[in-house]
Amino acid sequence: MASKYGMISSGAMGTNNCRDPSSNILIEIDIPAAPAELQDGLAKIMKHAPHKNIVSNSVMQDYSNECTWITSFIRDPDLRSGDLVVFTDYPTFKDVRMGDKFQIYVRYKRKVEAFRALGCLLSAARDMRALSDECGDLLNFSEQSQFDTQGVMIDCSRNGVLRLESIYFLLRNMALMGLNMLQLYTEDTYEDEKEIETRDPEKKESHVANRFFLSLGKYTRRELSLIDDYAFDLGIEVIPCIQTLGHLGQILQWPQYAHLRDNTEVLLAGSEATYEFIEKLIQAAAGSFRSNRIHLGMDEAYGVGEGRYRQLFGYKEPTEIFVNHLQRVNEICTRLGLQPMIWSDTSQNNTLQGYYDEKSNPATTGLVEGIPANIELVFWDYYHTSSDIYAQKLQQHRDLGCQQPWVACGAWTWSRFWTALPFTFESVRASTVAAKDRAYGVRNSFITIWGDEGNECDIYSSLPALCYYAQHGYTDQEEVDISLLKRAFGKVKISSVFCSWLLMFDFLFLAEGICGASFDDWIFASKIDDSPGGTPITPQTHFTPNLSKWLLWEDPFLSFLSPQYADEDLETHYGSIATHLFGIIENKTLGTLNERLELPARIASVLSLKCHLRQRLVEAYRNQQYERLYDLAQGRLSRLREEVDRLWRYHRDLWMRMYKPFGWEVLELRYGGLRSRLETMYDTIMAHVECRTSQKDQEMVQDREEEEEDEEVGEGNIHWTIPELETDLECIYYGSRTNMLLDHARVISPSRPG
Repeated sequence: MASKYGMISSGAMGTNNCRDPSSNILIEIDIPAAPAELQDGLAKIMKHAPHKNIVSNSVMQDYSNECTWITSFIRDPDLRSGDLVVFTDYPTFKDVRMGDKFQIYVRYKRKVEAFRALGCLLSAARDMRALSDECGDLLNFSEQSQFDTQGVMIDCSRNGVLRLESIYFLLRNMALMGLNMLQLYTEDTYEDEKEIETRDPEKKESHVANRFFLSLGKYTRRELSLIDDYAFDLGIEVIPCIQTLGHLGQILQWPQYAHLRDNTEVLLAGSEATYEFIEKLIQAAAGSFRSNRIHLGMDEAYGVGEGRYRQLFGYKEPTEIFVNHLQRVNEICTRLGLQPMIWSDTSQNNTLQGYYDEKSNPATTGLVEGIPANIELVFWDYYHTSSDIYAQKLQQHRDLGCQQPWVACGAWTWSRFWTALPFTFESVRASTVAAKDRAYGVRNSFITIWGDEGNECDIYSSLPALCYYAQHGYTDQEEVDISLLKRAFGKVKISSVFCSWLLMFDFLFLAEGICGASFDDWIFASKIDDSPGGTPITPQTHFTPNLSKWLLWEDPFLSFLSPQYADEDLETHYGSIATHLFGIIENKTLGTLNERLELPARIASVLSLKCHLRQRLVEAYRNQQYERLYDLAQGRLSRLREEVDRLWRYHRDLWMRMYKPFGWEVLELRYGGLRSRLETMYDTIMAHVECRTSQKDQEMVQDREEEEEDEEVGEGNIHWTIPELETDLECIYYGSRTNMLLDHARVISPSRPG
């Protein structure tokens, strides 16, 4: 078949059943005929397509029972950067004669839009309308990217260093969504080919630090180069994202770097040894990538100038220290031909309170004049759900002299096990709507995936957030098309009633999309951090709780936070979540990626047994119901121990498939602590029941009660009482109930070590 773009590939053998509702849709691509810049990327996506429904026409197979969409890509230099146009030979399928080839054309200018078009076709390929007479805008549409750069930043420093295959998986999904930039946040998890030597000017000696000392699992230069090559084939730029002032405690904890400390987290600004070290860091970080852009960090440098700096150089205003330091680091970047960016909260006296105060404008004369003109500022805010606040802060960045600030929103992955998707959608929408307003000059944005508190979260659970954010980047509207979003992500139940000519087929159709999982069920999994009544999101909401995290790690025997949820039926709540999620996992037709729901399912299963366990034990203990105590220990407590073991083993397997092994020891110690406390709990209860129910002790009680009524019974037997169950608990966080964001160290014990 000929078209205005030349001869089209011959396509698959056999007829093309595009009007048969029982057909599967295959997207056929002639890779050798595609533009050269797309060929390697198309091959990668075809090889790893989750539904195997992208095929090459070079594979001679009989597709007589399939509907084949023959897809051609045309690079069009006349398009604006970011433009995408998709159109077909036929306006409707009723015009397609049996045996005809159905051709789809993709016009693009940037590589990433070509891959996004393929993602859109994957979204449409299993939509019921794609087999009806009304394919319409499913296969004939145009889009315009709202940003020059729209990407993702992934935290690879909080224990979790992603394996290459995990990064490749994310890159493929990013490309199909139309995201064209990746930053790997690495504080100490990258290395140079050579050892980094630092000089201590005070002791007049040199230290050789072998690849950041004990930073195990870090990326080699070879690995970073492979990541860059893979991303390049998909039209994605990889930008190094490091730290050059604060957040360097992982390095500064070692004696070889003591001379570079201002305090335990912050480098010693003003020291020549520091700038020699920073130059080597920048060379090591940037040397593996094509991009000349580099993210220097410099956020949250708390206490800058207050430690060794003050001892060595005397007191100076923190802002002055920061500006001078920034100028020195910028000189290094200029000399190396790099374009730097920094987080912009450093410009407000290093305090987040000032950074997020919409009434506080940091545009002082010293800052405006001190920040080098070529430095790009990245405004980050993950906490607000009103676009007005973002707009106000963006204007303040322009007042600082930054006419084109970057904007970073956040997928709420930190300090939890599953992305808090509902709150993420609200904050991302508010941030991105403000960023799309041309009045604020934003041309570059990205969404962050942080791993604070040990990277416990399955970061793949952020995929719906990435998809939502990407959809916002290709519409000028304030909200995305939700039905299109769900199709883009994965499987969606679609009734066939809107296709009148298909009413004879009594079934629900499943659209498979990019990721191949069920969108609504992934949102449902976020309920592990909700109370039974839900957590409302209002303009005054600035965070989302991590209920499942602190319930899991809360000491089971002391359960000192249980008054916070005493009137909540968390057993039923988590039992229902576990039942639903395990049911989705067992339904294999809903997509293989739904297997990731096992982590929240197992957490919910554990919490359905753990919540209120102490309350039941206290009631039985204080009423001297020893048979009831025994039953609780042998039943509920024993099942809880088994479920914790299953969760630990599953989480370990998930980690090993996703990350390098280093860093898992941090989480395994948490599981080990929980398992040990549950064992102690079980042993204590069983010993107490045995002590109280033995004939000998019963006689002892009777004798002692007769002799001395006020004397403490069983003083010589440590199992006579259970002090942990005698303590009356009080609510600690009044008014908060379960709406709290707590870390592991806060909930494992009410006591502080040391």
